[in-house]
Amino acid sequence: MTPETRYARSGEVSIAYQVVGDGPFDVVFVPPTVSHVELSWHVPNIRAVLEKLATFARVIHFDKRGTGMSDRVTGVPSLEVRMDDVRAVMDAAGSERAALVGWSEGVALSALFAATYPDRTLGLVLYGGFARVLRAPDYPWGKTEAEMLRMIEEDRSASEQPGFAEDIARSGMPGASQEEVLAVAEMFHRGASPGALEALSRMNMQTDIRNVLPAIRVPSLVLHNTGDRWVEVERGRDLAGRIPGATFVEFPIEGHIPTGSAVEPILDEITRFLRATWEDDSEREPDRVLATVLFTDIVGSTERMAQLGDAGWRELLERHHAIVRAQLARARGREVDTAGDGFFASFDGPARAVRCAKAIGDGLRELGIEVRSGLHTGECEIVDGKMSGIAVHTGARVAAQAGPGEVLVSSTVRDLVAGSGLEFEDRGVHELKGIPGEWRLYAAV
Repeated sequence: MTPETRYARSGEVSIAYQVVGDGPFDVVFVPPTVSHVELSWHVPNIRAVLEKLATFARVIHFDKRGTGMSDRVTGVPSLEVRMDDVRAVMDAAGSERAALVGWSEGVALSALFAATYPDRTLGLVLYGGFARVLRAPDYPWGKTEAEMLRMIEEDRSASEQPGFAEDIARSGMPGASQEEVLAVAEMFHRGASPGALEALSRMNMQTDIRNVLPAIRVPSLVLHNTGDRWVEVERGRDLAGRIPGATFVEFPIEGHIPTGSAVEPILDEITRFLRATWEDDSEREPDRVLATVLFTDIVGSTERMAQLGDAGWRELLERHHAIVRAQLARARGREVDTAGDGFFASFDGPARAVRCAKAIGDGLRELGIEVRSGLHTGECEIVDGKMSGIAVHTGARVAAQAGPGEVLVSSTVRDLVAGSGLEFEDRGVHELKGIPGEWRLYAAV
């Protein structure tokens, strides 16, 4: 019998989810590109995953916005927005903390969530994933951007023709029975429209979480099939190698999608890991977290102070502070420190941080003030409630490179906001004082 489908509200969007099992801890199953919470129970391998997990945990699985039984949306949801959806589903299900099992395209989202919300993540399982989609000089796997765009165009045309979903299912699970192929094809067909698939492919093409992975501090297990034809096993090894302390296990399985029988050894590994993680857990208090830091300061503040005098400058600063704090509140930003005419704030999502910086600049311009702003996303250390670490210093150095009225971001921020609608101009490679290496910076426009 198919479990009851419920809905969680994430902003204005309804996210479909189900809860099965009643174990002592929670597991959130983060699905691949296309899912359907009700049809999943007719797909042998997914049913096997959900039923196995439900024997020892309370399992929450959901359809990402724009797919399955969740609301269709305009545009493409970014990883940041999808993190909000995971939190909304966990909140609706009454889950304060859970292990995340990211499957295929769900890997990047799960990894980003674990790094950003370690206090809500018990452990992390990543199956069939990768750190980056496109090939690069320092990443020799995947397709080039031109090859990927050509493939997306071809798939869009083919996806409107009969048999496309069946062909995709068969290519992902060679050797599967016709019954299994048809079950997966039905889920693909009803889980997303051709246009939605194209939009998701274009967004996923920009995925690059390599700078996020070292910030993951929860127990992690990475799984991959040696014969995966969609995602080379080398990419799974690379993914695991970037996560501190991660365990990597590969299986002699052909294809990306395991059949109902082939999935058993994978489930055995997941079961052992999650049970051990739960038993070893000590409700640790995270001392590191992935965050986006924002630094702002007023351009020409000394000259302005001299023009206005002490009383006039104090009044202007009060108005400045009120505008900055109002925008931080709207964007769920946290004021970390204020020194004179500068603010240091942190965010759990880079796109919100960039939009907040732009809004601060626009609001202060009405007061005749220009500010320079800099943002960086990285691992921050939490000591006595204060945020510190190399990521904080990097954000401050990025801000120092910004011009009047400019919102300057690191390449890490730019990489993480794919699908957000934000646009950037390349500002070239810079050396940041006291920070190792060279940094490519971008201006939000």
